[in-house]
Amino acid sequence: MKPTVKIHIGEYYSSKTPAVITTILGPCAAVCLFDAENRIGGMNHILLPGDSPARVGAGDSRYGINAMELLINQMMKLGANRYKLTAKVFGGASILSTISSVFSTGMKNIEFVVDFLLLEKIPITNYNFGGVDSRRIYYHTDTNDVLLKRIKSKESINEFTDIRLRRNNLEKKIRQSSSVIYFD
Repeated sequence: MKPTVKIHIGEYYSSKTPAVITTILGPCAAVCLFDAENRIGGMNHILLPGDSPARVGAGDSRYGINAMELLINQMMKLGANRYKLTAKVFGGASILSTISSVFSTGMKNIEFVVDFLLLEKIPITNYNFGGVDSRRIYYHTDTNDVLLKRIKSKESINEFTDIRLRRNNLEKKIRQSSSVIYFD
């Protein structure tokens, strides 16, 4: 049985021995990196795109550029070849419908990650991002396999519940009405 390592916002983890890294993503992004030749895998959990403000410090891995560089460097220390890395990208959900997608932090995170990976010539072999659902990611560091489970947002669950309740009330009104005409 592989050990399971949970990472949270601003954390990253890589391993040369088999492990499962797991995290939950809403608008955050996670990048899974893998060196197939050396069987080294790792994942980060990015809160915000770009670089950290000077007052925060360059080592803050909540920010995209730091999270990417720290993960790559950690993997290279384990023996990964920087030029053999491939990536899988997840997250970036818009979990609040009241926020325009133009201002969505989730999509800004994904745009940053994709631009970074393209600039660094790290091929993206798989991805699942956007939408309104949060995701739980299970990443296998030795095989590069990912299990993704969708988590319905409370907002969409509440909306669905409200719609179902309204539909049930309408159906009740129809059944109670004496002037209902059934069609064949």
